[in-house]
Amino acid sequence: MCHRALLDATYRAFLLRIDEDLAAETRAGGCRRCGAALHRDLYPRKPRGGPGDPSKSDRRRLSFTCSICDKRHTPVSVRFLGRRVYRAATVVLASALRAGLGDWRVKQLTEWIGVPRRTLERWHAWWVHEFVDTRFWVIAHGQFMPPVEVAALPASLLARFDGSDLASQLTATLRFLAPLGEGR
Repeated sequence: MCHRALLDATYRAFLLRIDEDLAAETRAGGCRRCGAALHRDLYPRKPRGGPGDPSKSDRRRLSFTCSICDKRHTPVSVRFLGRRVYRAATVVLASALRAGLGDWRVKQLTEWIGVPRRTLERWHAWWVHEFVDTRFWVIAHGQFMPPVEVAALPASLLARFDGSDLASQLTATLRFLAPLGEGR
């Protein structure tokens, strides 16, 4: 599958369906504080990165608020990577593609996904310095044997997930990284 297809509206709609399933699990669990029912509460997002404009559904983060204590519950997400404004698929795919590219190819990549070169460099630094120090990675990296090569993140992580094509690997990687986007 072409890299372009991984950031198009069809793939984003597929990721939205996954997020809706994950949100349903959160809602079914009730409030973590008091156990009461959760009410749907959509929060606006302005996702960037990737070809095309974000759809209306892309501009909303699925979330819930407790019917009793008002605690906000933000489910895990495959569309958003924590508080980042760029789509998770864009961050993972662009960061993986960036490795080993010459200046001309990096310029093409930045034009295609609408991400400045400085942002790509910042993402690379995040993957190899900050991400590896997150509580999530400290706990999760032990399930990979041999260990994932930190200097090649996220490409080395993508390669660890089985799939018949890059779309399957990207989806599996986004599912693995989904806890990074959970709000408590």
